[in-house]
Amino acid sequence: MTSPMLETTEIATDIHEQSSQPRTYTPVKRKKRFKDRKEGRYLRTINAMNKFMPFIMPQRCDALNSFAETMDVTRADAFVKDMIAAGYENFSFLHVMLAAYVRTVSQKPGINRFVSGQRIYARNNIEVVMTIKKEMSLESPDTCIKVYFEPDDTIEEIYEKFNATVAKEKETAELGSDFDKTANTLANLPRPILRFVVRMLNWMDYHGWLPKFLTGVSPFHGSMIITSMGSLGIKPIYHHIYNFGNLPIFVAYGVKRTVKEPQTDGSSKTRRLIDLKVVTDERICDGYYFASAFKLMRRYAENPALLQKRPEEVFEDID
Repeated sequence: MTSPMLETTEIATDIHEQSSQPRTYTPVKRKKRFKDRKEGRYLRTINAMNKFMPFIMPQRCDALNSFAETMDVTRADAFVKDMIAAGYENFSFLHVMLAAYVRTVSQKPGINRFVSGQRIYARNNIEVVMTIKKEMSLESPDTCIKVYFEPDDTIEEIYEKFNATVAKEKETAELGSDFDKTANTLANLPRPILRFVVRMLNWMDYHGWLPKFLTGVSPFHGSMIITSMGSLGIKPIYHHIYNFGNLPIFVAYGVKRTVKEPQTDGSSKTRRLIDLKVVTDERICDGYYFASAFKLMRRYAENPALLQKRPEEVFEDID
């Protein structure tokens, strides 16, 4: 699907009109079948090589692929300023990245697969995980949030959903999220019991028997985890993904930087760039698919005005 590149001057005038677009996407209703899990459906038609890979690389740490990417955020910076001017308080490049990812999943659903129990599944939802601080201070505790999106969400809807989740978690001064309560309960167990519980949870997760409330609060179960190192004033890192759970992608991005590029007429052009580090579970799809998906994600992040309209079509993963 190709869309014309929009100029930033077109953004602010129709923001409220774009955010009220009717939904045209209806998820395909499927009956749960043998081998399906609570959080995803088993991919029966995936090729034999992909089915074989989880047995050659049984743990997620065996299958990590890492790559670096640089995005031109000159147009995105202007978009962010226009959104703030239009009343979207605290709108940032993070919202652009989230919207670019969600839109990419709508076109390339294979990046929303996961591996559990040495089988490959298509995830039922788009679940993005992020660690936040209640306040930007060394003493402020960390907490994990999980935000659910629809594949046809506009960038305005993603802004609203994400900010509502963050605001809810920051309402209390103490750790108060469901994740925090669960983690505190487990962390206070005696070490021998905790080791046994974690082994038990791993075994249950392998077979798809974890209760839904646990996968719902777990930061290790989701579509993608993203972190902004730029808010800390540093460059991005290659962050591992976890053996426990089923998160297949970790995205980290750092501080923005300015470069001046010489032009043929002797002048220079100023560009704003941002660096990303991405770690993926290579078992969920092949390299060509990953490459095409991340090129599409870069295109959306560099041209966020495209994300104000719903996608013309939302693609379902294979059976």
